[in-house]
Amino acid sequence: MAPNDEENIDAVEESDDDEVEEVAGEEATDLSNSDVCTKYQEASKIVNLTLEGLVTQCIPGAKILDLCEFGTKVMEAAAAKLYTKKVNGKTVDRGVAFPVCISVNDTVCNFSPLETEEVEPLKAGDIVKMDLGCHLDGYIAVAAHTCVVKESADDAEPPKDDDLAKCAVAAYNAMLVAAASITAGKTNTDVTLAVDRVAKAYGVKPISSVRMHQMKRYVLDGVKEVALNVPQPDDPEEEKVPDCTFEQAEVYAVDVAMSTGDGRARLGTERTTIFKRNVEQQYLLKSKASRQLLGEVDKRFPTLPFTMRQLTDVRTAKLGITECVNHGLLTPYPILHEYSGKVAHFKCTVLLLPSGTARVTGLSMPEYFKTDVQPDEETQKVLTKIADAEAKKAAKKAAKKKNKKKKK
Repeated sequence: MAPNDEENIDAVEESDDDEVEEVAGEEATDLSNSDVCTKYQEASKIVNLTLEGLVTQCIPGAKILDLCEFGTKVMEAAAAKLYTKKVNGKTVDRGVAFPVCISVNDTVCNFSPLETEEVEPLKAGDIVKMDLGCHLDGYIAVAAHTCVVKESADDAEPPKDDDLAKCAVAAYNAMLVAAASITAGKTNTDVTLAVDRVAKAYGVKPISSVRMHQMKRYVLDGVKEVALNVPQPDDPEEEKVPDCTFEQAEVYAVDVAMSTGDGRARLGTERTTIFKRNVEQQYLLKSKASRQLLGEVDKRFPTLPFTMRQLTDVRTAKLGITECVNHGLLTPYPILHEYSGKVAHFKCTVLLLPSGTARVTGLSMPEYFKTDVQPDEETQKVLTKIADAEAKKAAKKAAKKKNKKKKK
């Protein structure tokens, strides 16, 4: 966690239990509202729980479709237990904010297959990148994690891979440093430079198409963005990210993917299955299949991404999806590949609270990712602060648990 995370998280966790069952009316929808903080925290717990479950399921022979469905069921079941009271006669919206994606080896992101698609099951040594999101009342928490499939569940470590380990350590440390750099008053350029510094120290490349985004209620990809690569004079105009300054009470998805290759993700041949409604775009569709598809999307997935697997008639959706995309009604999340090297992907959610930045999602890096390559001095200082804060928080929790046992 970031330097002030222990105070921030404790402040959220010590909220009254009743807050989880209450939903504010027409109140502030940012972190200045304590109920909003609680919703982000509870959604974050569900995200972390789901990631932990998925890691245990990544074994030889496991099917990617089954993993996606498993993660979805975990999130939906956990979310369904919270905010069960109706507000103004309506059920509080909650569930999946970003479909579970299981991207293997050279696949970087957004792989969530349909039931009819044949995909090779996992095998020992496969690099698995899992990516997902959950929301409670529209308040979103996201995370991504990378692990390697072991020969068997009894094995302590997967097959050794020094290049991948170096890449994973770099990606994870870059995520930590980026999260710590996103504080009120700093800019997206500050974060990009921090990520670039980590990548150079480890000799890897950030995936150029990956972006960090501000998140708001029901908004996964906000206007404020952070690029992983330092902009170059000859970069295409559409790839340049406008300057922005972070402010208190904002929420960000800190997304980092690194490669041992050239860092340029490319489109694959697989069918894109994840889309998001572009609410600002309207068009009178010609095809009946397209109109049927858009009608269901507007009703069930008006703002957040969905996978075609969730639709009631996938066959009709396949027929109508092209027209919807061509006219800008749906935004695709294409499946990307990095064929020139090995990829590691980590993502967390951070809350910019009055006392500092709190990192609320993301698992610890697997212990088998080890490298002799050392970070630069400035990065090491930040990592040491983060480690000290985590140790302090762990000690505080242990003492609290011990005191509770004594009282019993």
